[in-house]
Amino acid sequence: MSTGEQLIAEIQRLWPCLGDPGEAPVAVEKLAPDGSQRRFYRCRLASGVSRLLVLPSRAEGVELAEARAAATIGRHLYRAGVPVPRIYGFDPASGGLLLEDLGDLSLHQYLQSDPAPPAIFNFYQEAIEALLKLQISARPGFPVDACWDTTRYDRALMLQRESGYFYQALGRDGLGWPPMSAELAAEFALLADWAAAQPADFVLHRDYQCRNLLLTDEQVRLIDFQGARLGPLAYDLAALLNDPYAALAPALRQELWGYYCHRAAELLPGFEQDNFRRGWYPLALQRNLQILGAFAFLSRQRGKPFFAAYLLPAARQLAALLAEMPAGHHLPRLRRLAAGLPEQLENW
Repeated sequence: MSTGEQLIAEIQRLWPCLGDPGEAPVAVEKLAPDGSQRRFYRCRLASGVSRLLVLPSRAEGVELAEARAAATIGRHLYRAGVPVPRIYGFDPASGGLLLEDLGDLSLHQYLQSDPAPPAIFNFYQEAIEALLKLQISARPGFPVDACWDTTRYDRALMLQRESGYFYQALGRDGLGWPPMSAELAAEFALLADWAAAQPADFVLHRDYQCRNLLLTDEQVRLIDFQGARLGPLAYDLAALLNDPYAALAPALRQELWGYYCHRAAELLPGFEQDNFRRGWYPLALQRNLQILGAFAFLSRQRGKPFFAAYLLPAARQLAALLAEMPAGHHLPRLRRLAAGLPEQLENW
């Protein structure tokens, strides 16, 4: 039996455990993951339709908890009208998750085709509408107990998995920096204080960027929602607009930022743009630190050189945000570090 035949046989044995998902597949295509350790398969059925099967790297521990979160949260988001893939089945024992196949065209790939600016703006408007549905419409009844990582984006997470991750994965492991100084640690703590002061009772995706937005039948659909939890509004918007994969023009980012604020004011009683702007910079910086750590880790520790190409744009974005931030003068060591980072990354 060939490897392909063995794969089909394995998935056909799993199929009934997914909760009566219908006819078993007649062909299976293994897909390349992005930064995930999960396994992805496109399963083609005899009727001609296809489904996406996602399996954890192993059926135990946090991997299985992540799979359960994807199933529970995904079903909730779908019922709330968030444009996520429909879930057709889930096997609690293996962690197998059967999803609607949304195709392969991501917003990132679309942007690389050099589309006209009005088309870009329209898709980003749609992405913002989808984000607001996620943040606001999906909040009632959001299954907090299903969150596999943490239930809320908070100060401890910022210090450990964002600024701390940045310094360890990029600085210590990647660039050979010395141990973090007490002075820089104090600035990271101050930045986390500012970010943690923002209301954090909305649904947070935490990786809302153009590679996690698929264009299916010319409509924006979002994926990789298994890490959703409660958090502040500005974080996901910063991830979308400051996305190094997309490199949106500053004027377009500002226009989309204004559009988000306009729609948020219509949907959220008490939304104030000035308060939102104050929270924007610290949360945008937290996101920027996180992606720099992630790109460094994925390119060096996971052996995925694709991500290394985006380290330099993300470093330049970090320096720009610190320069623009009204309170940036309170972070002098981080500003100096960020200013010199692009040069250090030239030979990554």
